[in-house]
Amino acid sequence: MSLLARDSIATRADDPRRLAGLLQWSGWLPLAGLAVIFPLIGPVSDSIRYLPLLASVVVFGLPHGALDYVALPRALDGRVTLRGLAIVGGLYAVLGVGYLALWWLTPVLAAVLFIGLTWFHWGQGELYVLRDVFGATYLDRTQQGLTTVVRGGLPMLVPLIGFPERYRAVLDSFVAPFGGAVGTWPLFEPSGRIALAAAFGIVTIATLLCGRHRSGGGHAWRRDAVEVTLLWVVFLVVEPILAIGVYFCLWHSVRHLARVGWLDGRVRTAVEDGRWWRAIGRVGLEAAPLSIAALALIGGLFRLVPAGESIGGAVGLYLVGIAVLTLPHTVIVTWIDREQGLWL
Repeated sequence: MSLLARDSIATRADDPRRLAGLLQWSGWLPLAGLAVIFPLIGPVSDSIRYLPLLASVVVFGLPHGALDYVALPRALDGRVTLRGLAIVGGLYAVLGVGYLALWWLTPVLAAVLFIGLTWFHWGQGELYVLRDVFGATYLDRTQQGLTTVVRGGLPMLVPLIGFPERYRAVLDSFVAPFGGAVGTWPLFEPSGRIALAAAFGIVTIATLLCGRHRSGGGHAWRRDAVEVTLLWVVFLVVEPILAIGVYFCLWHSVRHLARVGWLDGRVRTAVEDGRWWRAIGRVGLEAAPLSIAALALIGGLFRLVPAGESIGGAVGLYLVGIAVLTLPHTVIVTWIDREQGLWL
């Protein structure tokens, strides 16, 4: 790690806490609202069910990964360099193309790997915010591992417990365009779901208790416990595609955008001066070029693979495009984690 990068990390360890309120309520309010409203109104139409994921094309979802080309160079060298740009381009070219080929060869395996990859990535995406924004200094390496399992499993596993048929339908929409079929798995049966719920519930409680022991039960741990409880409820009572769409846009993506935006000194200065719109505008401007490029690549995928006429089929193929981009994105975020002192 360069000296410049170490210095910038030391600066970021305190300053981002001014973002805590924004990152907390931008996620808590919409998801808590969903948890209250959805059980009252019952099943929703496809146009509402898929709206958040369709909106993710422009509303934080796709753009949050489009900052990789500036985020990794800034984490490595403190500024955007040709070396950093070349690394990012190479990772996307090699890993993205390789993973896309896997969807044609073995679509069911590719879909299962996507679930596992997203589980890890959405779990790891919470660590920096918990530690450096919310002040959870008790996150040692063991606690980071446990937290990654729990935080990633909430959106990836809990919906299977509450909505097995809907979960299977989404998986089918991933693989059907490539000639695959999910079929019947024991995990979709009541006994399998009860076992999953019990095991994951135990892991969740154990992780929170370990965190409480390490932290003494301070404010940061209480916020962690509230978030975990909220996400358990949301993903258990709100149908998966709607809950995940809102979570992807307004929780995971917003937190990641704030994190990588903070790597830019001009964004930090704007936030410190209270010029939020200037900071947001700069992040959006940098995300725009590769957001458009990613959308073009996904459009090319739609030309190559028949998605069917249903909105569910179209969203499924869109998520395959997201999967192809997620693999190199996860590698880059893991690299940034290392540069910022996580997993050490």
